[in-house]
Amino acid sequence: MTAAPPSAAAERPASTRYWEVDALRGLMLVLMTLTHLPSRLTDPLGQPFGFVSAAEGFVLLSAFMAGLVYTRTAYRDGVDAMRRAFWQRALKIYMAQAATLLFLFTIIAALGLRIDQPAVKDLMSYYLTQPRHAFLYSLALVYEPPLLDILPMYIFFMLLSPWVLAFSLRHGWAAVALASTGVWAAAQFGFSEWIYAGVVRWTGLPVPFQEMGAFNAYAWQFLWFMGLWLGASRSAPGARPLRLPHWLLLGAAAIALYGLYWRHHGPDGQAPFGGDAQLNLLFDKWLLGPLRLVNLVALGALAIGFGPALMRRLPRLHGLEAMGSASLPVFCAHLVAVLLVLAFYGSSQTARPPWGDALLLAVVFAALYAVARATLWIDARKAARARIKDAQPVRDSA
Repeated sequence: MTAAPPSAAAERPASTRYWEVDALRGLMLVLMTLTHLPSRLTDPLGQPFGFVSAAEGFVLLSAFMAGLVYTRTAYRDGVDAMRRAFWQRALKIYMAQAATLLFLFTIIAALGLRIDQPAVKDLMSYYLTQPRHAFLYSLALVYEPPLLDILPMYIFFMLLSPWVLAFSLRHGWAAVALASTGVWAAAQFGFSEWIYAGVVRWTGLPVPFQEMGAFNAYAWQFLWFMGLWLGASRSAPGARPLRLPHWLLLGAAAIALYGLYWRHHGPDGQAPFGGDAQLNLLFDKWLLGPLRLVNLVALGALAIGFGPALMRRLPRLHGLEAMGSASLPVFCAHLVAVLLVLAFYGSSQTARPPWGDALLLAVVFAALYAVARATLWIDARKAARARIKDAQPVRDSA
């Protein structure tokens, strides 16, 4: 899913945005919204490209952009400036998470209790039984209600990234890749549960393990740091376009097509092995299982190999670009929309007639696009004021 950018990186000015990446991130946001909003499209569009979800694409693309942008900052302004930029972004994401939690614990909780909505009660069951602990530990990013568990992981990665990036700029990526792979492998065998048991034993942490988010950060860090490396490599001096051999692209195509067919025409839909829990772990989303990674790598190889030519032939999708450029506000807005739908309609995918689903999706996506455009307008105004402020001393001295 990181196709087009790598191949064009060497020819592009440092200040130019990767519109292809913005469009792909916008697409991931659309797919996440369709997956999280209960409607007749939820199952058909869940994992549409095989046994890979929009979350993997979103995290990988975000990591790519982080590596690209912050490596440029390190080269231009130094490592300390790069660290400050990472921390400022992490703080912004934290504030977005805190605001979304406040919305959940106030408006959604009130609506869910007043309507007696089981979907809301299930979503925030720990908060309803332990409100004080839930509130405090959610702000500490320990308690992570369903749907609100990707941004805490994102913050964790953003806080680690400046140290990893600074190390890699000095010593290369081999040690980082090896360590990241080792942590991912350990996560497949209960590393996070072992860490949790130790923390509970030493601190008495009251939050149950299952309330700490569905995403296993020890597994997903592998995806983040590989994306960070890919983005950083595109900003390295003398970076050359990525070229993949034909035999690798043929193998990737075979794997991707088989995964696509299996996902949509297999007997068990999104569960590759039906009721076999042990085999399904090979494709597990939350643990980023090994076969899931194989499927993702195959899709990524095809994107790198064929994405640039495809992007030259497709018209620019400005709506998706806008949503991808304003990904954080749009992501939070999609959560607000999903939570409101759950509060009023519950989790049933057939709670509305087909025309009702169509109307709901039209309203939601119009709102998300409006959030994106408003965010970009505000950012443009801020940038214009900053340029005027920077230019003022020059005019004064003249």
